[in-house]
Amino acid sequence: MQPHLWQFLALTFAGWVNRSQQDTIEYLKEKNRVLREQLGARLRFTDDQRRRLAAKARAMCRENLKETADLVTPDTL
Repeated sequence: MQPHLWQFLALTFAGWVNRSQQDTIEYLKEKNRVLREQLGARLRFTDDQRRRLAAKARAMCRENLKETADLVTPDTL
């Protein structure tokens, strides 16, 4: 196969994976919103839960964290 065909196939596959991941993220964000609506009240996290969220948040840039952190604020983490 020609190099251009491999590049095209690799880019197509990467785009498909990215789209699939984005769809999953959007679903999880909406699920969090629905669950939060059902709970209604302010959520109280244990120290262990805060630690686990903070550990995952460290891998994200602050801008992305602001966009996705719908249960807590970035300052909380």
